[in-house]
Amino acid sequence: MVTLTAAAPGFSLLRLVAMVEAALSTGATDATTVADVDALVRRLFLAEGRSLVRLVRLFVDDRNAAEDLVQEGFIRLARSAHRIQDPDRAAAYLRSIVLNLARDHNRRGLLSLRHQLPFDDLQASTEDQLVLADDQRRVLDALRDLPPRQRDCLALRYYHELGIDDIATTLGLSRNSVKTHLQRGLAAMERRLEAPGAGDPADEP
Repeated sequence: MVTLTAAAPGFSLLRLVAMVEAALSTGATDATTVADVDALVRRLFLAEGRSLVRLVRLFVDDRNAAEDLVQEGFIRLARSAHRIQDPDRAAAYLRSIVLNLARDHNRRGLLSLRHQLPFDDLQASTEDQLVLADDQRRVLDALRDLPPRQRDCLALRYYHELGIDDIATTLGLSRNSVKTHLQRGLAAMERRLEAPGAGDPADEP
């Protein structure tokens, strides 16, 4: 399985909390509210922080940029925390913010998508790794070329491993809409990857 590395040391809870408190200090927020927001940020960071960085790196080709986008997502969440009526929906709201930021900050190329290999990658030869890397790039290119909703649904379902209900909550869609986007996205990727010329050029006589 090809995976992304974890967040770098610069992406830390203490740093994030300090940034959030600095952002909140510009408003008329009382101490109790700041403490509540700090607690929310800490809880979500521990539960979602690293996986969100990995998710954003599907759209952004630089880890530092991905971390910055996730941090910005936490800050925007903190500023809007008073609007969250149900704490159980805070994670979905955060994912929605981060996905929007990633789309706006999209860079050329995608870096990684969880990709099951037919054998232990530790036993793969250098040649095999090069072939797999090329195959992975094709998958990522196909994913990136999808319409935004299809791409988001596929990324959340098959990379972030969310269920249909969580995807629907995150994206503000119905369950049926999520299922439709997943089906259409998978079909489009399959057509793209199976199209003539999608793989390596055939040897010419």
